[in-house]
Amino acid sequence: MFDQDRTRSIIEKVVGSEGMELVELELKGSLNNRILRIYIDKPSGITHRDCEVVSDQVGTILEIEALIPGSYTLEVSSPGLTRKLTKDCDFHRFRGRLVKIQTKLPINGTKSFRGILMGLEGEMVTVELKNAELVQIPLASIGRANLDIDF
Repeated sequence: MFDQDRTRSIIEKVVGSEGMELVELELKGSLNNRILRIYIDKPSGITHRDCEVVSDQVGTILEIEALIPGSYTLEVSSPGLTRKLTKDCDFHRFRGRLVKIQTKLPINGTKSFRGILMGLEGEMVTVELKNAELVQIPLASIGRANLDIDF
């Protein structure tokens, strides 16, 4: 059985020791054809070398600890330009950036919001929409939140 909490804890220690943050961890596929994806980030951006260092260290520890049953492929990468916002600190860190938020239930008749992230205060995320309207979205209502880019 895959122990995601223990695996996450180990990966966060390795990534943190390298001055990076673990953005996301996912294990997908069948028992003998799994992919463990680790998304890492740091303020100056992720390099190929960062991914290589984390892959080597995490791969070694996971093999020793035998935390993932069966065979798997380890992939380490940056979260990309449209990275997920998953932690409270993300909603502070990326204030002023363009975001796209999907809610679990409609707010003011819609479940999709795109605008400038104004921040997180208490349990409310504030987004300034294109028409300059401010919308407050309860953190618990967010199904998915990502940075967005304007073309």
